[in-house]
This record gives sequence, C-alpha cells and structure tokens, in this order.
Amino acid sequence: MYAERASRLGGAVVWTNSPGGPDDPGPGRVLPDGCMDLLWNDGRLLVAGPDTRAHTVEGATGGWAGVRFRPGAAPAFLGVPAHELRDRRVALDDLWPTPLVRGLTARVNAARDPAHGLEEVVLERAAESERPDPLLRRVVAALEAGRPVSATADELGVGARQLHRRSLAAFGYGPKTLARVLRLQRALTLARAGVPYAETAARTGYADQAHLARDVRELAGLPLGELLGGR
Repeated sequence: MYAERASRLGGAVVWTNSPGGPDDPGPGRVLPDGCMDLLWNDGRLLVAGPDTRAHTVEGATGGWAGVRFRPGAAPAFLGVPAHELRDRRVALDDLWPTPLVRGLTARVNAARDPAHGLEEVVLERAAESERPDPLLRRVVAALEAGRPVSATADELGVGARQLHRRSLAAFGYGPKTLARVLRLQRALTLARAGVPYAETAARTGYADQAHLARDVRELAGLPLGELLGGR
C-alpha cells in the first residue's frame, strides 16, 4: 500500500510503499514527474534520478520509503548534476563516500520506521547543502502553468541556451522535456478526477485527445485507459 505526506523539508514529500499484500497489483509503475527521490529499500539507500519514461519496479524485496524532492532541488542536496542520473537508480554510495553512507544507512535502519529515519537524514544533510538556484522555482512555476518555454526564458531574462544548460543540471533534461512531463502530470490529475479525455486535453494544452493519448503512451508506456484502470 502506498502512502505519502508532506515533509518538513520545504516542497518535499515523504512516502512509503509496502508491496506484497493481498491487494498488491504487482510491479509498480513510476511515471515521470520532474522529481528525484532518496530511497530506502530492504536496508539500502538509493537515489532515483529524473525519469523521461515510466520506470517499472520489479524484483525488489521488502518495503520502500522515500523522500521525493521538488523538481530541481535534489542536485544541490546530492552534489551531482541531475542529467548524470537521468533514467537511473543508483546506490547512494556511488555518489557519496562509503563510510558516510554506511553511517547514514545504519541511522535509517535503526529509526522507529525507515521513512522517519530517512526524513531526519535529509533534513540534517540539507541544512549543510548548497541552496538550489532560486531561478528554478520560477521555471517550474511557469511551465506548470503551461507557459511556453520561449516565453518563460524571456520572462526570466535568460537566453534559451542558458535556460537549457541550467535545466539539464537541475532537472536532468531541457525545459521542453520538463514542460512535457509536467503537462502529463496535470492531465493525469484531471483524468483521474473524472474529467473527460477531450476536455482534459484541451485544458492542459494538448492539440487534441489524440495528442494526449500519444504523449501518455510515450511517457507512461501504457494507453491512457489502461493506465487509469479501464476508464
């Protein structure tokens, strides 16, 4: 069963997932959302990079816990450009010194629950990390609102090349891909709430329902109706 709550770290989410119950549908499908996560699974610490396509979780044992950073925030925390982790899941000790990660892992494993321990580690380390580029929040806000990339660059006073370069480091891909991912999430939110597909497409900036369907299949790996459980 999946559950999430707001983290004490601004903009982040703490989540847990306990597979294997009688209602467990099987391997999970993680859709692109512009975010990166610090993960705990079966006593190990991992990092989920930014996705450009659906990631299917298979073969992992035990429960999961995670802290999902808002788009653009994790690279400053990790000290690694996001594009180096694009579409990857890596052990934290591939990024940080092994003795440090060993100590952090022991703390999480000893906590009253992994999610709480993971959040405590993130809060402590975030206080010692560089702050994310303040421009990033404005980029995300503009693209989430459906603003065109060119207009966003003009409004922020940055050139297209500079925006692309900073987006690669912060989000793992250029602003056009980020805009596409965020549009998908807006559309799925409406569709899951029961808004008809054609209206969903119109309200979220797709040319038509067919355009929405193509984007869902390309980014999520399933037809829209199947992704939403047969709606």
